Amino acid sequence: MKTTATYNNAFWNTMRGKHDRPSDMREGGNSSGYVVPSDFNDKYLKTLEKENVFRRLATTIDSSSSEGTINVITSIGSAQWLKAMTAIPESPDGFKQIPADSYKLAAISKIRNNFVGDNNFNLEAYLENEFSRRFGRAEENAFINGTGIDSPTGILNATGGGEVGVTTEEDVALSYDDVIKLYFSLKPEHRRNAVWLMNDETAFYLRTLKDANGNYLYNSVDDTILGKPVHYSNYMPNIESGKSPIAFGEFSFYWIIQRQPLTISRITELYAVNNETGFLGFERLDGRLIIQEAVKLIRIG
Repeated sequence: MKTTATYNNAFWNTMRGKHDRPSDMREGGNSSGYVVPSDFNDKYLKTLEKENVFRRLATTIDSSSSEGTINVITSIGSAQWLKAMTAIPESPDGFKQIPADSYKLAAISKIRNNFVGDNNFNLEAYLENEFSRRFGRAEENAFINGTGIDSPTGILNATGGGEVGVTTEEDVALSYDDVIKLYFSLKPEHRRNAVWLMNDETAFYLRTLKDANGNYLYNSVDDTILGKPVHYSNYMPNIESGKSPIAFGEFSFYWIIQRQPLTISRITELYAVNNETGFLGFERLDGRLIIQEAVKLIRIG
């Protein structure tokens, strides 16, 4: 939603406690606060991408619908060469509906009142950085480890997450061959745009693996394994028994379903004794892997 200049000005005046015309705020107001202006939201989302690897790799769907499902096309059709006057065969295109919840993620940022009332203090930039940092980390954790009960369904969740492509023979380590097997466990159509996801400790371990000829598995020059980029998240588990420390796949099939954009309300009375103003920010969203076979996992032991 593109907000008007009137709303944009009224929003920031309200956040600073300087606005007294509620009619100017109707455009983005709701029972919980005010939707941030569209120009601020654009900058916020770009900053969010720096904090959250999934905001860079996944597909974001804006859906304000209150319905509990979202339509998905899972096309597996193909084109064919035909002789003249030959009927065109139909492709087995797939359509399905997936559940889409509206989980609420919230945070409160407190600021001293002398900063809030100071026009030289960039309140907009401060809230952009604070909420993108807090929400970005919480989102990333949920998109990996979420249970789908009170948060999005993560790629490591036993139900709705990625598929286990390889289970290692050892219960405390993984080998060069294990990583090769994981690579080829992914179908070629998903391997084309696939990337690796792991934490720093796992990446460090993989940098030490060599083949029989002494060639390193991990290409440190361009941060790739077998030609595919490596991305990092410290919310991925370590190499431990029963854990899945590496995910490999086409993460664009993880969908972030944005139900409600960032909304902020100003809280004064609660923190008045400390001469502070609180800013409650929240968003409603869901996340899930719409095609499980698009992401493969390696399971230790």
